[in-house]
Amino acid sequence: MSDDGDMGYCLIDATRPPKADGPPYAECVLCWEPTEYPESYKGITLCPVCEWQEAQRTACSG
Repeated sequence: MSDDGDMGYCLIDATRPPKADGPPYAECVLCWEPTEYPESYKGITLCPVCEWQEAQRTACSG
């Protein structure tokens, strides 16, 4: 652990796109299912299932 008070071990950027108020929704970049994010969002969007699976794959252990 660092001395600057940082309690986390992971340095993964956890920023998320804003949630959509309604359709049209952006497609998931992995499975093409609708996501919870607006279609106008530019960037990587994941559906709730793929988002959870990606979090499991990238989770820090220890």
